[in-house]
Amino acid sequence: MRTGANDYIIKGNLKRLVPTMARELDQAKLRREHRKSEVMVKHLAYHDALTVLPNRTLLQDRLQAAITAAQFGNYPLALLLMDLNRFKEINDTLGHHRGDYLLQQVGLLLSDILFEPNLVARLGGDEFAVLLPRLTGKDDIHAVAQKILHALEKPMMIEGLPIEVELGIGIAIYPDHGANPETLLQRADVAMYTAKENGNGYAIYEEKLNQYSPRRLVLLGELRHAIDKNELLLHFQPKVDLESDCVVGVEALARWQHPEHGFIPPNEFIIPAEKSGLIKPLTQWVLNAALQQCHTWQQQGIQINVAVNLSRRNLQDSQLPDLIAQLLLTYHLEPTCLGLEITESSIMSDPTHAVEVLTRLSGMGIQISIDDFGTGYSSLSSLAKLPVSSLKIDKSFILGMTENKNAMIVKSTIGLAHHLGLNVVAEGVESGDLLEKLSAFGCDEAQGYFISRPVPAEDLTRWLRESSWRLK
Repeated sequence: MRTGANDYIIKGNLKRLVPTMARELDQAKLRREHRKSEVMVKHLAYHDALTVLPNRTLLQDRLQAAITAAQFGNYPLALLLMDLNRFKEINDTLGHHRGDYLLQQVGLLLSDILFEPNLVARLGGDEFAVLLPRLTGKDDIHAVAQKILHALEKPMMIEGLPIEVELGIGIAIYPDHGANPETLLQRADVAMYTAKENGNGYAIYEEKLNQYSPRRLVLLGELRHAIDKNELLLHFQPKVDLESDCVVGVEALARWQHPEHGFIPPNEFIIPAEKSGLIKPLTQWVLNAALQQCHTWQQQGIQINVAVNLSRRNLQDSQLPDLIAQLLLTYHLEPTCLGLEITESSIMSDPTHAVEVLTRLSGMGIQISIDDFGTGYSSLSSLAKLPVSSLKIDKSFILGMTENKNAMIVKSTIGLAHHLGLNVVAEGVESGDLLEKLSAFGCDEAQGYFISRPVPAEDLTRWLRESSWRLK
């Protein structure tokens, strides 16, 4: 009887305890899920969703902490800022999912070669940052930058496709270049732009670089306006045939006479235009203006070839041949009236697309020339595989012909080019002596200040009628 009573009491207590325990278990589960959600939200707030690397917010927090520690310990730190060259073209050509995969692979590679306490972060888009929170010496910076560049020398494989990945790295150092995260980020960005502009891989911030940064941003905005409002102008520099002493063509060169700043050197707006994507509308403007002027000259009885420079980005534009064909039709010009000049490096950055576009242009009857030969990455044998008809020897070789070594290089280049069936143009000819040497070496054409500086169309028209150099 007593046992049964005890059983009854125990069962009654259990009935009362079970709901309580269940509620406590549910509450514990909710607390765990809540903590898990908090961790997840915090992680998302401080990490990039695509690469799972720290994001800009976490980088700035860690950078501030590193600055405080460096200030207390009296040692330097460095911030490296970098982005991928040609990432937009990769995205447009291969698709965004492959572009995302490439960003993930770059993030993994940087994480694999840089160990704690160094921090790798993705700031957005194709921009990454590396924080080196403690430097034992300034040489550490060069070693890390070279390590990153070396790691990216080998192409990355994306679905069986080898993709060349190039970076421009800008470096700012605490305390030399700034004492807070905002200043260091801004100055690393200035240095990164310099690295991409110079093609040197990486650059360390210098005070003289910063004065151009705000102006460059303003100029880019004003350049778009200048293109849209037709406020740019072309200058033309003649090329002469050395055997006949006849003018055989002119090179069209974009110029910008700013209403407030006066003459803007070409490098101050052409190179930034290429980096920002404005190079496409700028090239379209140059092509249109050059062919319009060619049409005007033809109406005046002046038959002359006009050459236009193309950039690396232009050679990745599959619509370019169609645009040129339409412009030739608009101005009633034969394709032989137009020449296109491209640098070696612009081809080598993406040879597949470049050759495809150049082959279409050459098939139309347009003359294609390699500009600045000798400063890029190609060889004469590789040029034989390209649809080009001539090459221009870079002026650095021509101006240095007073040295026997340079003279022999120029002479050998001319001979090899002729062997491959290529016409040879020497640019940068600034004296009669150079012209005589080039003629003796068998150079076909020459261009330079000794013949004529680049001048506006009206001045060139007068020069063509009055100069001792005759029209062919």
